Amino acid sequence: MIYKNLVSSIIKCLKQLMEQDNLAADARESLEVSIQCLESAYGVQGSDANENFDILSIYKTQQCNNTPFEATPDAKAEAERLKNEGNALMKNEKYHEALANYSKAIELDSQNAVYYCNRAAVYSKIGNHHHAIKDCNTALEFDPSYSKAYGRLGLAYTSLNKYKEAKENYRKALELEPDNESLKNNLQIAEEKLIQNSNESALDGHAPSNNSNMDLSSLLSNPALMNMARQMLSDPTMQNMMSNLMSGNVEQGGRMDALIEAGQQLAQQMQSANPDLIDSLRRQMGRNPNEAESSEK
Repeated sequence: MIYKNLVSSIIKCLKQLMEQDNLAADARESLEVSIQCLESAYGVQGSDANENFDILSIYKTQQCNNTPFEATPDAKAEAERLKNEGNALMKNEKYHEALANYSKAIELDSQNAVYYCNRAAVYSKIGNHHHAIKDCNTALEFDPSYSKAYGRLGLAYTSLNKYKEAKENYRKALELEPDNESLKNNLQIAEEKLIQNSNESALDGHAPSNNSNMDLSSLLSNPALMNMARQMLSDPTMQNMMSNLMSGNVEQGGRMDALIEAGQQLAQQMQSANPDLIDSLRRQMGRNPNEAESSEK
């Protein structure tokens, strides 16, 4: 019975296709033969089909849902009105109402990048950053040069602590708006967060073990390391030694030995002051702390 219902619905669909005026004669003949074969094989007619199961209507609905459509002028006008109303709701911090307005605007005009980008702003406000990312990407599909969509992608990724992705999108936005100070500030924040995370990973012993991967700029900007170096160099003994080296009071043959001695003393003082930091730095440079200590001895 199930198959007969399906076949009768197919026959009904084929008969609907035959009613099209632009159908060629040979195509119409082929459809007639197909209908006769199905009716003979299964003993059914198109009229036997379930009225609530129309294959052609189901297909058309599915296509409309999956394929962007060009909105009519009236639909575009109404969508723009809804968008403007949504903007006003956003200013009054009525985010869920604004979300509903932007969604209705998208239903009326599904190819307008602005509506997706505006809805992404609402999603960011209510903390739904993954939906914000999805809407921004949809907006960029319709308008690849939409700088605001890149900027809002950067904001969403920043909120998710994905600073690498945030940095990439802020850069793309700045390429389109090179004079936008807000984008410049946001890019700087993302870059600083990347450096901060790198430093924290180094202190936790999670930095890359390969020396070629070491980020020297991050190492030198490590606040704990720089503070320790300043303390060491403020030591009178170390200052005196460095002063002699710089002033030339040490004979030529002894300068290298004095420089090595100064380095050793600085390393020993730093090791004594903060052994955990030094071990972390050694791991960052791809060295085992115990092996490094034995080699120094």
